[in-house]
Amino acid sequence: MSDAALLRHATTTIAVGSKSFAAAARLFAPAIRRSVLMLYAWCRHCDDVVDGQELGFNRDAAPAREDAERALAALREQTARAYTGAAMAEPAFAAFQEVALRHRIPRAFAFDHLAGFGMDVADVRYETIDDTLRYCYHVAGVVGLMMASIMGVQRPAVLDRACDLGLAFQLTNIARDIVEDAAMGRCYLPAEWLRAAGIPPDEVALPRHRGALGQVATRLVDHAEPYYDSAAAGLADLPLRSAWAIATARYVYRQIGIEVKRRGAGAWDERVGTSKATKLWLLAKGGVRALMSRLQRPGARPERLWQRPRAGDEDAAVPDAPRAAGA
Repeated sequence: MSDAALLRHATTTIAVGSKSFAAAARLFAPAIRRSVLMLYAWCRHCDDVVDGQELGFNRDAAPAREDAERALAALREQTARAYTGAAMAEPAFAAFQEVALRHRIPRAFAFDHLAGFGMDVADVRYETIDDTLRYCYHVAGVVGLMMASIMGVQRPAVLDRACDLGLAFQLTNIARDIVEDAAMGRCYLPAEWLRAAGIPPDEVALPRHRGALGQVATRLVDHAEPYYDSAAAGLADLPLRSAWAIATARYVYRQIGIEVKRRGAGAWDERVGTSKATKLWLLAKGGVRALMSRLQRPGARPERLWQRPRAGDEDAAVPDAPRAAGA
């Protein structure tokens, strides 16, 4: 596949798969934007393959566990091959190979991301908010780390901020998609929160619980706030156009959470999103925030925030027996 064709594939993928992030991605400098699109194409492909989707849609039912396990094994094999420089027939892996080798994205980041899909395949359950955050790290926080690598970030303290933005994004996504996920037999909400709200785990999507579910979603959105704040403090370490793009994405996703809170029990009557006019306003707001970051000296990251795994840490994706389905 030619460079131009590969870019068209990646551009189409993000335009259909994530309208929220596609708008912000246009703000990156051309070289960085290309790499961001290539990374997104791989992430979207992996998610689709495991869930039996096409660009995030058509999720009538999750595939059989055996099929999902085979699909995940194939993704791991192809990802490993991409790092060897071998020819990639699948456009998503050709895209990933380009970005991974060009920006020296650590293999651990890529395989940590695949481990998040493994948690879905294993039907892991989440007892506490820290358990939920561990899942968020794998499916989104580590994407923030790979994105930061594309932007030339190497300092661990700045990588922490990038991971925090991914955590905040995923907490927002979970709140927005509670009912949709439940239709696939998945729940990422902390079980202890559901018990406190009087919602049985197998009744999350039932209309009679919508009032209580709105309160749980609000709690989740509120829990994302300090991670959004931490991420904003990392803008100062990014190139200006990258800071503008990330600040805009931060505002757009955060606005989704604000809307989920505002709708309360009606948050799942229709999918929450942001209008074109709102995106344009947030784009301008992101530009101002990026400029202001040039004048700021961010303080230390709050110690109370969940800390991403470091090299050598025990694999967080291996489900502990008490949280595994059927345990």
